Amino acid sequence: MADEPLVLGIETSCDETGVGIVRGHTLLADAVASSVDEHARFGGVVPEVASRAHLEAMVPTIQRALKEAGVAASDLDGIAVTAGPGLAGALLVGVSAAKAYAYALGKPLYGVNHLASHICVDQLEHGPLPEPTMALLVSGGHSSLLLAPDITADVRPLGSTIDDAAGEAFDKIARVLNLGFPGGPVIDRIAREGDPDAIAFPRGLTGPRDAAYDFSFSGLKTAVARWIEAKRAAGEEVPIADVSASFQEAVVDVLTRKAVRACKDEGVEHLMIGGGVAANSRLRAMAERRCEDAGLTLRVPRPKLCTDNGAMVAALGAEMVARGRSASAWDLSADSSLPVTDPHVPDPDAHSHTHSHSHSHSHDHVHELSRKNLYA
Repeated sequence: MADEPLVLGIETSCDETGVGIVRGHTLLADAVASSVDEHARFGGVVPEVASRAHLEAMVPTIQRALKEAGVAASDLDGIAVTAGPGLAGALLVGVSAAKAYAYALGKPLYGVNHLASHICVDQLEHGPLPEPTMALLVSGGHSSLLLAPDITADVRPLGSTIDDAAGEAFDKIARVLNLGFPGGPVIDRIAREGDPDAIAFPRGLTGPRDAAYDFSFSGLKTAVARWIEAKRAAGEEVPIADVSASFQEAVVDVLTRKAVRACKDEGVEHLMIGGGVAANSRLRAMAERRCEDAGLTLRVPRPKLCTDNGAMVAALGAEMVARGRSASAWDLSADSSLPVTDPHVPDPDAHSHTHSHSHSHSHDHVHELSRKNLYA
């Protein structure tokens, strides 16, 4: 069992209800129920709508995953769930469901970190992660450069976005161009018809005095919006394909340049790219070329594993079980700002040697309010 643990993972940090089942590094089931269509008319994710959708989808999605994997719930060696970061209400639905299943089945519960899960999912595609792994995570909520010497216990943030995440910038520019929500896939598609060098949009935080590994897309977003407004004000037609291609080029140029630089600076030979924006075809192509030029091995999971899913949570849960990390306590709570330095939330009373050194700080994951109200 310790070699090939069978783990079910639940992911509800945003608008996807994801349930995955993994045996060791092998993916057995990946069931997803998305509420993206329910948010489209609002032009973004509405937390309350997402929480209700998770509630409705949870049990059917778990049943679908078990059926797809051909296993019984009683066969599981553990239940893993995203404890944070994410939307508080949405996370609570997943955490509550995971507790209910784990408690009813008598299985250990593992509250894990959403960002660490995005890194760990690559094990399902390309085998065990090299140690250390350099990861560039890009999604609607996050743009981060992370160094992971041990995905279950030691994840170090090197840089992150100081304003908009990359995916957020795609959504906002798509809105200005009237392309709908979510913006990433449609801009990627339209950009293929355009010229990436047509318009010289700014590259944020790339000056000699800027933070080497941090990202900023707010200035780029404003520059693109103003360029479009100026065209419209002059009564000219906006070249949507060229704008999309030039904007996308500005984003992926900065992302890949900083990621490759971090690998060189840290002496790491592998770069892993994950998160929803990792499904972007231009990002993949440019990362491939730049990694090849720098003598780095690029690892990018297939697009379905890049977006939020339960398989990534199950993958990290299986790694926790395999490495003997301590399970979470029954009063585990959702933590919308769970730091990436905590790949999982162990039981504070289980004084095992496997604790990450990062737990020496006094970050209390079990908020007093939820402890009193929800789990009394």
